[in-house]
Amino acid sequence: MENIFFLAFRRMRQPLILLILTHALATLGLTLIPGQDASGNIWYMDFFHAFYFVSFMSTTIGFGEIPYEFTDGQRLWVTFSLYASVVVWFYAIGNLLSLVQDRAFSQALIERKFARRVRRQQSPFYIICGCGETGGALVRSLTDRHQHVVTIDTNQQRIDALELENMRLYVPAFCGDARRPRHLVEAGLQHPLCKGVVALTNHNKVNLKVAIASKLLHPHIKVICRADSHDIEANMRSFGTNYIINPFDTFALHLATALQAPGLYVLQEWLGGNRQNPLREPVYPPKSGHWIVCGYGRFGRAVYRRLKDEGIDPVVVEARSGLTGIPEGLYIEGRGTEAITLEEAGIRKAVGLVAGTDDDSNNLSIIMTARELSSNLFVVARQSNQDNKHIFDAVGADIVMHPSSIIANKIRVLLGTPLLHEFMGLAMYEDEDWACNLVKKIALLLDSQLPEVWELNIDEASALAVSGALHRGRVVRLVDLIRDPGDRERELHCIPLLLNRHGTSMVLPADDTHIKADDRLLFCGKLNAADRMRWTLQNHHALDYVLTGEAKPQGWIWKLFTGKSMKAER
Repeated sequence: MENIFFLAFRRMRQPLILLILTHALATLGLTLIPGQDASGNIWYMDFFHAFYFVSFMSTTIGFGEIPYEFTDGQRLWVTFSLYASVVVWFYAIGNLLSLVQDRAFSQALIERKFARRVRRQQSPFYIICGCGETGGALVRSLTDRHQHVVTIDTNQQRIDALELENMRLYVPAFCGDARRPRHLVEAGLQHPLCKGVVALTNHNKVNLKVAIASKLLHPHIKVICRADSHDIEANMRSFGTNYIINPFDTFALHLATALQAPGLYVLQEWLGGNRQNPLREPVYPPKSGHWIVCGYGRFGRAVYRRLKDEGIDPVVVEARSGLTGIPEGLYIEGRGTEAITLEEAGIRKAVGLVAGTDDDSNNLSIIMTARELSSNLFVVARQSNQDNKHIFDAVGADIVMHPSSIIANKIRVLLGTPLLHEFMGLAMYEDEDWACNLVKKIALLLDSQLPEVWELNIDEASALAVSGALHRGRVVRLVDLIRDPGDRERELHCIPLLLNRHGTSMVLPADDTHIKADDRLLFCGKLNAADRMRWTLQNHHALDYVLTGEAKPQGWIWKLFTGKSMKAER
């Protein structure tokens, strides 16, 4: 607000001074110049009538000469004052229009409007810093789950593109620098309903600055950051950043999971993926044999280390070894787009290929060249630009690594379904047979899309009917929540994955488990199953039906007719 007044008064100072002086001189002249009334007597206009006359004179309205006709001297002064005031008014209006069009002034107005809207937020929300591919995907995902967000980005085009999208919820967006604490505060960092800050810019130092400012200004808030450097990660952890996501290390861990336990990898992809994506077949990377890694940057190094940990000794192909460094094992200098380089790396005996450079065109060229030389390759491709998705789908890579999608999916799980993050952590301790059996159960429920994953809390806000029944001492089992409220003999197409009770978690709870107040449950299945389950959770009559099998009359008219029919039978 101070910036707006400062810019306005600085730009309008001279026009306002000239306008005031012109009106003051015109008013003063009218009070000093003598006039004549109808009887010929000399009179002097008082300040009130002089100011009144100058006010409508300068706006050229023209009510006439008051209170008597003017003398020639008065008319001469009025003529001079009229032209002077009109010129000054034009000058002032021109400056005012220039002020409205001024970029700094309009930006200050937008900033004030943005801060006011954030202050009026009445629902919990998250602050998303960075609205590129990752931030935009996260915003869409959270709003689809009816979670409110506020976003900041330095690129106005991204803000405009976000505002044009058809979001389920309104998203306050502002073109500003998240490194400035003032902009973070305006975005709601100190708002009592702010639940967390997510730093997703492409610059590690910016994300670090956001994390530091967030923890200092709001120590107990949840902070999630993207980091591509291990040094930056260590710095972020030193002051308590809650979650740090490195897309390259995360994907390397997924690849290691696919090598060790394909069933668990499929489970992660199905439960943690975007439901809009189609259901994909399981992948089985070769656990041994000759692998080639093209590109030894951040992604290539992460994958190389994971393959080494799995007992695989891959050959690295890199053209800029002076920038990326040289691995300890076999190394071939080149881009990998040439057949001679791949031949030197042993492509004809290879079982796996990683196209991991930072250029999508080179990665596509590497894959196509390698497929011509060896058709039986397991291909892992890095995709940097989301716009190239259809091309990578056409090239037929077995696994495609897109950093923005990895980050967005992981943060979506952390913010939208935190129990799923806990479930996947516990699932890592299970064996491959357990994961495969669960994948088979989930596959029987699905059509062609990934499963819907949802959480529910047994409290009055999320489960009014069940919570009330538990307070009255009724027994509600897990199988009762899975019954179809339209036909209790039929179960909904869903699977209970986790039950959390006072901090203690139970994986795949049994159907006869008794539900308690404040329990937290995680389910996966079809979307319509979640909707029908909410009907049982919130509606007392639906809950009574699934518990007892009796469909009791609900309205007073039906109760009246039911009562009469019972009397007639007696």
